[in-house]
Order: sequence, then C-alpha cells, then structure tokens
Amino acid sequence: MATELRLFRDGLVLRRLRRRDESEWLALRDANREWLRPWEATAPPGQISRAITFGELVRQERREWRRRTSFPMAIEIDGRLVGRVSVTGLTWGPECGGSIGYWVAQHRAGEGIAPRAVALAADYAFAQGLHRLEIAMRPENVASIRVARKVGFREEGLRRSYLYIDGRWRDHRVFALTAHEPRRWNTWERSSS
Repeated sequence: MATELRLFRDGLVLRRLRRRDESEWLALRDANREWLRPWEATAPPGQISRAITFGELVRQERREWRRRTSFPMAIEIDGRLVGRVSVTGLTWGPECGGSIGYWVAQHRAGEGIAPRAVALAADYAFAQGLHRLEIAMRPENVASIRVARKVGFREEGLRRSYLYIDGRWRDHRVFALTAHEPRRWNTWERSSS
C-alpha cells in the first residue's frame, strides 16, 4: 500500500480523503451547506448531475491523483476536518497549469486557515511540475479575494458568465501565480506549534 500524502504547515494538515472520513465529512458538508451555497458550482439546468456515494468520491479522487488530473485534499486541524482545498483542471505539456479551489467551515472562518491551505497546496503543485495556478471567485466573495491577495496571487481580470452557481451563470475575478514568481508565504512567520 502506498504511503498516504500528508502535507503540513503551521498546525494545518492537507491529506486525501479516506473511507473512514465518511461520517465526519458528510456532517461537515451538511453543516456548511447554506454557508457554501452562494459560492459552489453546480450543474446548470438540462445537464444531468448524478449524486455519488462517499465511497465513489474517494475512489474517483484516487483515480484523479494517479492520473495527475487533480489534487483534491481535505484540510485538517487538530485531527478534525475543517474544509477542502483542491488543485483541479490540471493541464500538462506546454501549459502546465491548474486551478485552486477551497473552502473552510463557517465555524473556522477568519482563522487564517484558507491562506495557509492555499499556500501549501500551491507549493505542492509547483513541486509536481506545474508552472501556473489560478484562483477564480465571484466578485462578491470578499473573503476569498482577501485569501488570493494575501497569498500573493495577482489579479488578471474578469471571466464573464464563467461558472453556474446558485441558480445563475456567474462572473468570476481571476487571480494567478507562476512557479517563478516570488511567493509571499515563504516570508510568513512560522508558528511554534
């Protein structure tokens, strides 16, 4: 059996979901359904979106890791799941890029978890050979914009009608960072924990 991926930064752990996470993960998602509704993409009308079981989700994510099409990770603090960060849409060859998406449970928002998770996921993605990462968020998502800026992603523009979210096609502001740009988080103060 392969060694499980565990990335660490300042008291935070990023790791793959495991089958034994099912009850905790489903409870976390259920508790944050309304908190995440305005920000999470869904299938537009007319497209079939099949619900999958937690076991299917874990298997699907393991395939994505093996094929290097996505690096989905749970965010864990003090042994508890508190959110998610994923590097998705991986394109290799001349582009070598991907997108980062993330969320943190409402009861842990504002604790600096998202910037640390994004920085750690970006470090990992760049170490795997990616050259460019993007973060796209709705213009109204002020907290997510702060995360992108804090981590050092630069704003590149607006994608009109980019993703179907909360019942409509929504515009998104796009931020990007390349592997060769300075990474602001390399100068962050390290905690003693």
